[in-house]
Amino acid sequence: MDVDFAQLRTFAAVLDEGTFDGAAAVLRITPSAVSQRIKSLEQHVGQVLLRRTRPVTATESGEAVMRLARQVARLEQDTAEALGFTADSRSYVTVPLVVNADSMSTWLLRALARMPVRHRALFELHREDEFHSTALLRDGTAMAAVTSVPEPVQGCTSEKLGAMRYHAMASVDFAARWFPDGMTSAELRDAPMLTFDRKDDLQDSFLRKRTRQRFDPPRNYVPGALEFVAAAQLGLGWAMIPDAMLTDTTDLVHLAPDDPFDVPLYWQRWRLESPVLDALTDAVRRTAREVLR
Repeated sequence: MDVDFAQLRTFAAVLDEGTFDGAAAVLRITPSAVSQRIKSLEQHVGQVLLRRTRPVTATESGEAVMRLARQVARLEQDTAEALGFTADSRSYVTVPLVVNADSMSTWLLRALARMPVRHRALFELHREDEFHSTALLRDGTAMAAVTSVPEPVQGCTSEKLGAMRYHAMASVDFAARWFPDGMTSAELRDAPMLTFDRKDDLQDSFLRKRTRQRFDPPRNYVPGALEFVAAAQLGLGWAMIPDAMLTDTTDLVHLAPDDPFDVPLYWQRWRLESPVLDALTDAVRRTAREVLR
C-alpha cells in the first residue's frame, strides 16, 4: 500500500483535533486542502476511514490507518534525530501512553522521570482500566500501555512487569459495623463497596475468588486513585487498595489480611526499532522491578 505521508499526517491531525478545521489550523493549510487529502486517502484505500461526526472518529478501517500514521510519524522523528535534524532545544517528542490509575499514582511517573533528557520526551497519559487499556493501542491512540492483558495487540510486543498486590481494606468503624464476624458471604452481599468506575472489575473479582459466588452489592463510584483511598478512610465502603498506597493509611484496617489479591501487569508497546520507545521501556522495566511483585 503506497500511501502519501502528507495524507497520513493530515489523517492523524483530524482525529487528534476532532474537526477538519482544527486539523487545518495545526497543519497551517486550508480546510479544503484537509478535506481533499482525506478524500484522496479514502479513495486510495477504497474504504471510508472517518465518521464525519463531532468530534470526528475513526471507522474500524480508519483505526488501522491511524496506527500506521502514528508509527510512521514515530519513525520519521527517530530518523530525523539520528540524522541530526532535531538539534533545536525547543523541539520535543510526545509519547502517548495508556495506564491504569493505580500504576499512575504509585510508580509510573517515577519511570517517566527516569527518561534520559537527550530524548526530549513529553508524555500524554491516558487513564484507562488495566483490563481495557489495549483498545487505545489497537486504535493507534497510544504507543504503549500498562495493561493486565498478556496477549499482544497486533503490531505490539508484550512483556510481564510483575504483579500489583491489593488488600481488602475499610475504615475501623465500617469494619466494626459491617464485618463484626469477618468477610462472610452474607455481609459481603450487603456491605457497600467502592468501585473506581463502571469498567472496574477488581472488587468483583476478589468477591468471586473469596466466595465462589456472584452478587451485586451496593456500591459507590469514585474515579480517582487518591480519592478512592479517601472514600475508604471516610467509611463510604470497603475497597481493594494496592500495597504502595498503604504507607500512610493508619485509619484503615485489613479485612482479609491472609487473602491478598495480585493483579499481573504487562508492558505492551509498538514493535518498532525506536530509541525513544526503547529508553522508555527500559525505564518502565527498572521501576516496575522496584515496586511490583
